[in-house]
Amino acid sequence: MRRTALLLITATSALLAGCDALGIETATAVNARKEAEGRAIGSACRHAVRSIESCFQSNPKAGKAAVFAGWREMDQYMRDNNVVGMPSEGEAAPAASKAEGSKS
Repeated sequence: MRRTALLLITATSALLAGCDALGIETATAVNARKEAEGRAIGSACRHAVRSIESCFQSNPKAGKAAVFAGWREMDQYMRDNNVVGMPSEGEAAPAASKAEGSKS
């Protein structure tokens, strides 16, 4: 009886140890990944000179707290190191055309 129980415990622990090899994520790993992705989204938005509201609207599935934390961290980094934001060309073109229209 003991031998069967010991064999069963050993087999179960071997199977559970293989979960990482199968790519099965734990809840902790999933939450950590989502947090990191949200921070990356927020910092990218800040570097692209996008408002936090615009960032929230364009990334509705990302956690707002993580996005804001990333945005705030990048904002502080940019201020401390005199980094100039780099707006994407798709966003810079409408602003430039509005400025040209107001000059006329």
